[in-house]
Amino acid sequence: MASFEYDLGIIGGGAAGLTAAAGGAQFGAKTILIEKSSRLGGDCLHYGCVPSKTLIRTAAVWNLVGRSNAFGLPTLTRPPVDLGAVMDRVHAVIEKIQHHDSPERFCGLGAEVRFGRPAFADDHVVELDGKRIAAKHWIIATGSSPVVPPIEGLASVPFWTNEMVFSQRTLPGRLIVLGGGPIGLEIAQAFARLGSKVTIVEFMDQILGPEDADIAAVLKARFEAEGVKIHTGTKALKVVSKGPTILLTVAPAAKEGPSMRIEGDALFLSTGRKPNIGDLALEKAGVVFNPRGIPTNNRLKTNISHIYACGDVNGQFPFTHVAGYEAGIALTNAILHLPRKVDYGRIGWCTYTDPEVASIGFNEKRARKEGLEYRIIEEPFEENDRAQAEGEPLGKIKILLDKNSKLLGCQMIGAHAGELIHGWIIALSGGVKLSAMAGAVHVYPTLSEISKRAAGRVFADTLFGDRAKGILKLLFSLKGRACTP
Repeated sequence: MASFEYDLGIIGGGAAGLTAAAGGAQFGAKTILIEKSSRLGGDCLHYGCVPSKTLIRTAAVWNLVGRSNAFGLPTLTRPPVDLGAVMDRVHAVIEKIQHHDSPERFCGLGAEVRFGRPAFADDHVVELDGKRIAAKHWIIATGSSPVVPPIEGLASVPFWTNEMVFSQRTLPGRLIVLGGGPIGLEIAQAFARLGSKVTIVEFMDQILGPEDADIAAVLKARFEAEGVKIHTGTKALKVVSKGPTILLTVAPAAKEGPSMRIEGDALFLSTGRKPNIGDLALEKAGVVFNPRGIPTNNRLKTNISHIYACGDVNGQFPFTHVAGYEAGIALTNAILHLPRKVDYGRIGWCTYTDPEVASIGFNEKRARKEGLEYRIIEEPFEENDRAQAEGEPLGKIKILLDKNSKLLGCQMIGAHAGELIHGWIIALSGGVKLSAMAGAVHVYPTLSEISKRAAGRVFADTLFGDRAKGILKLLFSLKGRACTP
């Protein structure tokens, strides 16, 4: 039997890689983690989740100050924002979390950390700085990078991606955002609230393409009310710089129509992601890959059975929590030899705009694609007492049920939807009955009551319908209505 220096080798020090390294070392596997940059944490810590949510929070506070009169407070005049100071706070938060993702911590757990750019020499060996590192199992967790679209003139124009935006120090007067997905929308709203005039250009016929149109429409209306211009069904044709001004020419995406020009002082690209696989020499390991990433089976194995791929690099769900989940599945298979499989049907997600958009399971688009029969129960946030008290009545919860009233999925748009969705994630994952959700006593007043009300509406017709009233009247001689409007 071949002998290897390490039981487990991991390439990539982001969410998936760190999860695998910590778990592998604590299981007793001799583990090495290799990261190409000079710091652990990956895209999420340095260019994604952490800085973006920090920026969003700062922008939300500033927006709330501007809404002071809506709460019976004096109207305040807000001075211009110092973007440099805002970004200083962003990086301070990153540094605080960075300590948790330090080589010293992982060494304390028993995992070795090295920095550099590894490349496979064969299916068990990678080369790093001229040295060969052999492991029995490998997990590829190299993440993804922003796609730069082939727009005429773009190579000659300065632009931002998520890897650049958090190093900016001057707030642009006009910001063009290319792409109306989660990243583009979060950055667009944050900069708009800090004082930029923002224009979003989206190729699809709605923002947040995977979400239902009614959910996207609520968010679009909020953005437009805050002064953000949104052009859906629009393609970018070319871009040029004229002094400090960026001129973007766009036209209708699906039909012939006149072009128009959008002017801005900065351009932010949010047009998709690509897997980080270019310098891994995967062909030397025999690993199959394609432009979307490295295909895996439901145990996260590549076509080479002792090599796994987790996180963005496998082209499944580009979320940090999914990367950690997948790393746990791969680790269980590789080290413990327990045949665990991924189940993406129980994965939830959230877009951290205001209002937030959260989802789990089937929405109407996905249900129709699968040919499922369904019915919808909706409950508006404006009927929730806490939402009214907080001044956050915008939004709704929407649950999908099959013909037997079994839960298929839940979507919501509203304040703290990313927190509220977890009740529905637990319901789908644990098989919790809707009757249990409807019967649970929720604390009043809380936003969580909206979930109880939505679940309760599933049974409303049965409990309070004319048939039920007739039976109760017959059994208990009830007299019926005391007042008729």
